[in-house]
Amino acid sequence: MKSENKIVAETEKTVTISIEEYEALQELKAENARLNQQVQWLLEGIKLSRRKLFGASSEKSSVSEQLSFLFNEAEVYEDQAAAQEEESVSVAAHERKRRSGSVKDVLPENVPVDVVEHRIPEEERICDECGTVMQEIGKEVRRTLQIIPAQVRIREDWYYTYACQTCKDEAEHTPVVKAAKEPAVIPGSFASPEAIAQIMVQKFVMGSPLYRQEQELERMGVHLSRQTMSNWILRAAQDWLKPVYDCMHRELVKRQVLHADETTLQVLHEPGKSAHTDSYMWLYRTSGDTGRHIVLYEYQPNRKAEHPKEFLKDFSGYLHTDGYKGYHTLPEGIRVVGCWAHARRYFDEALKVLPAAQRNSSQVHKGWAYCNQLFAVEDKLKKCSPEERYNQRQKKAKPILDAFLRWAQSRNAAPQSAFGKAIHYLLEQWLYLTAYLEDGRLEISNNRAERSIKPFVIDRKNFLFANTPGGAQGSAIIFSMIETAKENGLDPYKYLLHILQTAPAMDLKQDVQLLLPWNVQMNK
Repeated sequence: MKSENKIVAETEKTVTISIEEYEALQELKAENARLNQQVQWLLEGIKLSRRKLFGASSEKSSVSEQLSFLFNEAEVYEDQAAAQEEESVSVAAHERKRRSGSVKDVLPENVPVDVVEHRIPEEERICDECGTVMQEIGKEVRRTLQIIPAQVRIREDWYYTYACQTCKDEAEHTPVVKAAKEPAVIPGSFASPEAIAQIMVQKFVMGSPLYRQEQELERMGVHLSRQTMSNWILRAAQDWLKPVYDCMHRELVKRQVLHADETTLQVLHEPGKSAHTDSYMWLYRTSGDTGRHIVLYEYQPNRKAEHPKEFLKDFSGYLHTDGYKGYHTLPEGIRVVGCWAHARRYFDEALKVLPAAQRNSSQVHKGWAYCNQLFAVEDKLKKCSPEERYNQRQKKAKPILDAFLRWAQSRNAAPQSAFGKAIHYLLEQWLYLTAYLEDGRLEISNNRAERSIKPFVIDRKNFLFANTPGGAQGSAIIFSMIETAKENGLDPYKYLLHILQTAPAMDLKQDVQLLLPWNVQMNK
């Protein structure tokens, strides 16, 4: 009991200090709080960087996680139960073909089949019992898959000349007729459409830089330099692909709903810039409201807003983008639609830097769950018509958005913290994030553009940089042809080959639309 009284007595002691010492103490406390907050921000950054390097990148979550933290209304759980019932019925009705391991299961139907027959000579088919010749009564078939490496051939086109021998002997003038020549894809060169299309596909689809293709050809005994291959693909892109690209551009800006995105690119010899300065590859594409898809890349030396303004000068409608402010300065005829995937990503990152035990009860989790609830609404509306989607969004998504905004405005998070950045992005972008409610054709995110720009980002890891601005723009044109072909269900090699074989003999000023993916007559 004496020790307890002593403790109380000690805690009740007061110390008299001067005003200067008191003010210094307060300053130290404020500095300590500031440093603790800064340490917390740095720890969040370190955790987030580690997760980006080594952790899973998926932001997906289950429906129960999306709903359980936010809502307790009976109708929510009824919708959830109905969704689970629909899912179980769908899974039960789904029939999945079991693969037998046969070569037929891994190949399309039109693959040529080479038949090799193995027969026994007649003299070896003499029956040991009676001496008669055995007759064929059946066969056993073994199928194997043969993959033949790329072959190198030389094509010689012989154009014959004809003259009238009678006129040559009896007349002053001898009529001469020459076989019509097919125009060369590159005049004066031994390049062929097949070779150019193959090099393009290997580089821009398979991610094989020209120096690797040069090495592979060298092993086959073909001494074709990367400089020659580069000249071929850039010349063909400028002469034959760019007119198609320009036609696609004119078609693109006629649409009412588009997507845009951009990513960095290093160009070594950019006038007025060092080799390490970032340039940009911009992407513009159609939305899901059309069956005629267009995906266009455009190279620019910087990220200034003047570039999308120029590229989209003839466009009027909705433009899906991320949060880059440069898009917000576009003309009034362009209504920018924000990306909820970006907004959710901020909350997802803020959630991941919290200790696991604190996540489900945190305010960050509540913001993250609001985002997931919006995506859950969209998942149920995928098969709806634009009109029905618009109506359902007003009924189901708008109340969630209103509640989300009230909640976000009441938060008081540190601006530099991960949670504070998520709230700031949400409120700053709110006008654009809610624009998708205005039209049923619009999408909740800009993931469509991100998926289209991903092939370029992946290939960039292989070729690392472009040598010149001309090479970067040539790459943009080729990427555009390839990704547009893929979006329309065409084989990129066959589509490029079709253009390179057909365009040299066409009047591209009048007939270029015949080369658009949905107009070409070719096997997919």
